[in-house]
Amino acid sequence: MSELLKSVKLSLNHFLVGAFAILPVYIVVQIFVWLVSFVLQSVFDVREWMGHYWITAAVFIAVYALLVYIGRELAKYRQSLIISLFDMLIERVPFLSGVYRVSKKVIDMFRGQGGNPVREVVYVEYPKDGVWVPAYVTNREDDRYVLYIPTSPNPTNGFTVIIHESKVIKSELNFEEVTSFMISVGSDFPKSHEARNLPR
Repeated sequence: MSELLKSVKLSLNHFLVGAFAILPVYIVVQIFVWLVSFVLQSVFDVREWMGHYWITAAVFIAVYALLVYIGRELAKYRQSLIISLFDMLIERVPFLSGVYRVSKKVIDMFRGQGGNPVREVVYVEYPKDGVWVPAYVTNREDDRYVLYIPTSPNPTNGFTVIIHESKVIKSELNFEEVTSFMISVGSDFPKSHEARNLPR
């Protein structure tokens, strides 16, 4: 009986190891399937609206060319005439202007652009004392830090907190390293030596 339990336990362990090994492949396949489905659905939706495949193709080529043009302008001049015109129009719409302004500020921050790019990473005790997590410094006012604490494995989910500077410990991690740390649920920890210096 004990041999049977051991073999069952070993089989379950092997199953879990295999499941975790195949999980990244599964995630990539699911993303790929979703992307293909999204593109195909978009093509057929546009085709139904336009009526002909060649008009659909022309629309997609035009959208692609437009995005390339905007991207080239932003890369070269750090601003785009089309985006600037859209900014002027959207600012006249009361509710949408607020949503658009905040969304743009957050995206610019994480892209390392704008007035307050994410440059500094700190450790903070969260959700309780003795549990340390890396956080992005998104703003600062005198001795108060505004932190964004990402969650694993999806760093776009998280919490925004305001705490005193005495409650944080500076880190040498950069934005990409923290993101990789969160997505990999801690297995990719480039500056793991910092963990030894955190208080107990």
